[in-house]
Amino acid sequence: MSAFAVVNARLLDPASGLDAVGAVLVEDGRIVDVAAGGGAPSGVDTIDADGLCLAPGLIDVRVKTGEPGAEPKETLKSASLAAAAGGVTSMVIQPDSDPAVDDPAMVDFIHSRGAALGLVRVLAAGALTRGCAGERMAEIGLMSEAGAAYFTDGDRTVVNSRTLQRVMSYAAAFDALIAVRPVEPWLSEGAVATSGDAAAWSGLPSAPALAERIQLDRDLALAELTGGRLLIDLLSTEAALESLDRARARGLEVAASVSINHLCFNDLDAGDWRTFYRLDPPLRAESDRLAMIEGVRDGRIEVITSAHSPAPAEDKRRPFAQAAPGAVGLETLLPAALSLHHEHELTLLEVLRPLTLGPAELLGLDGGRLTAGAPADLALFDPNAPVVVDADALRSKSKNSPFDGRRLQGRVAGTWVAGRRVFG
Repeated sequence: MSAFAVVNARLLDPASGLDAVGAVLVEDGRIVDVAAGGGAPSGVDTIDADGLCLAPGLIDVRVKTGEPGAEPKETLKSASLAAAAGGVTSMVIQPDSDPAVDDPAMVDFIHSRGAALGLVRVLAAGALTRGCAGERMAEIGLMSEAGAAYFTDGDRTVVNSRTLQRVMSYAAAFDALIAVRPVEPWLSEGAVATSGDAAAWSGLPSAPALAERIQLDRDLALAELTGGRLLIDLLSTEAALESLDRARARGLEVAASVSINHLCFNDLDAGDWRTFYRLDPPLRAESDRLAMIEGVRDGRIEVITSAHSPAPAEDKRRPFAQAAPGAVGLETLLPAALSLHHEHELTLLEVLRPLTLGPAELLGLDGGRLTAGAPADLALFDPNAPVVVDADALRSKSKNSPFDGRRLQGRVAGTWVAGRRVFG
């Protein structure tokens, strides 16, 4: 692969704190040099960034597709195209599909299929339990050897504490990362909204926000008992964040992710309960949303994810309580996250860290950095370009975006994976 340089770019690297105009030299799929204030050496092809921002490619740790089993929702190809258009260079596919990704053969299938597409890096998360049913432990050791990024039952809670204890104990022997959704199953059964005035006025079945903290406290106690590494998946309430703080004060090795939707919307944004806002977890109070933003600002929340969950129109065009939960978000992740910069005064490095370095460190990846030797996974973007989201124009096969019609700032101009331009 020939060498090239991106010049005249605003270089943004959360790992080093670099924020300066300069150039990045790429050769054989890796970054060779990062030169603040510099240019390209003679004889090298150049790409003039014209002052746009150049950052490590985004890493999205939580992406659902319909493949395998439900390809009309989304294929790995359509998700990869959406990711590339959004500056996402690596994505982790969730295992709670049909069939579930609960053995090494399924992990190999996801990895092989993603590699054959030649677009973005596609990683597989392995299931905690067989069929993600919460009963019998899946083949965690063999899936770990096959390269599973981490282990989770996706949107399904492992209700049986003894089962989760066994899974955590076994995974700890491999230093494998376990991700859990903190959803108390009995309080949350049948709920589609967060308890409060908005849900009460509509008569929608709801659950108290405290249901998240109750389940989180159990999961943290099991992590303390077993000594395993834990990711709290899709944290969404202030009370749960406070529980996380207390656990870390006791020395627990625990990280947290938040959905971009819960950073941008609250329970009143659903208005007349438009089903694009039917999410899981449901949208929370404004105080919870602001607490999540502060958690991102101060680093207590290490990862922002799109929580990409495609659903076709026939599953969304239903009464709110009957509509499928979830939203697509790969293509809108970066401009939506940049609203934290434009509206809440986070620096660009503070916004980018949980989209790049945070997930890279969590998963042990060598990406997420603009440093010599790192893979040339890059995103070039204009943070100020106005964007009006048109869900019908998204590259995902499903169009269920709560950002439809929303005005954002931030447009991706180019995406590179291992030095190959895959968008722009």
